[in-house]
This record gives sequence, C-alpha cells and structure tokens, in this order.
Amino acid sequence: MKEYNGHRSWNAWNVLLWINNDEGLYRYGRDCLKRANGKPGRAAQLFMRAFKGEKTPDGAVYNHLAVKLALTDD
Repeated sequence: MKEYNGHRSWNAWNVLLWINNDEGLYRYGRDCLKRANGKPGRAAQLFMRAFKGEKTPDGAVYNHLAVKLALTDD
C-alpha cells in the first residue's frame, strides 16, 4: 500500500486533518475517547454512529479505520 504524507492513505490523512483541525470534530472525537476509556477502536465506533456515510469537505470518507487512526495518540 502506498503511503500519503506518512499516513496509510490520502483518506486517512484527510480524515485526521479534519478531526484534528476542526474544533467541533476534535471535541467530539475526544469525547468519544473519554466514553471509550481511551480505546481508539471503541471510540471510532462511537464516532461512526454520528458520521457513518459522511465525508470531509474534501471528499474523504469517515470510515472506522481512518477515524481510529485519527484518534490514536502516537
């Protein structure tokens, strides 16, 4: 798989940018992490309940893997 700017894909990179740079998405993601006891996989499931089928303004799909990677603190 080809990387994009050091990320798994363009989609994963774009979702991460939007979650980390939009205050509302960032707060919602952090809230999901808090409710999931810091577990990114579970937090992504919670996040996806609200955003399933949604896309970033750039057209990247919010999917479980991209959201999980965005919510993972590395």
